[in-house]
Amino acid sequence: MTFIVGLTGGIGCGKSSVSQFFAELGIDIIDTDVIARKLTQPDGQAIGLIRDSFGDAFLTANGSLDREKMRNQVFSDSHARHKLEKILHPLILKEVIEQTEQTRSPYIVIVVPLLFETDDYDDIIHRSLVVDCEESMQISRTMARSQLSEQQVKAIMAQQISRQTRLQKTDDIITNNRDIDFLKTQVTQLHNKYLIICKNKSDTVNLH
Repeated sequence: MTFIVGLTGGIGCGKSSVSQFFAELGIDIIDTDVIARKLTQPDGQAIGLIRDSFGDAFLTANGSLDREKMRNQVFSDSHARHKLEKILHPLILKEVIEQTEQTRSPYIVIVVPLLFETDDYDDIIHRSLVVDCEESMQISRTMARSQLSEQQVKAIMAQQISRQTRLQKTDDIITNNRDIDFLKTQVTQLHNKYLIICKNKSDTVNLH
């Protein structure tokens, strides 16, 4: 089985930049946020289930998920959040597994923002990687990127596990508190490390 790295980190830490650098090194990336957006587009697999559970009020005029309205709902109502997760998580996991079977790179990076908040990926991920930065940076970056208020960003962060817990749980860490070159260097170093792990795994398999 292909070696799989689970990439995670708090909002605004730089997961997208890190996954892009891995992609530039020839590694196949599976992004669960991209899958979730596909599932919640008009006629996406999740739309019928969302309509049944939440009603048409949470869909836009073109039949896609009203992301802003749903975001406000799930961050103020934990029952609604769990209901949405029960719809989306199994569909996302199914698509992830299907995509892993089509990849061709030496290893795969799966981007899962809530990697440590769920046990969905325990059976398929071999190693975890956290992109980390100071919480003040998370807030300022997210506000600049998505026009959310500081209060909204903090509400999203409150739904995720703490930075300290994330760092304790992970196998590898990339620190994103300096310039882009520093970030790229860390990705390259880990890429080389993962290639060695893949080679060692392959050698072990061949010995048997």
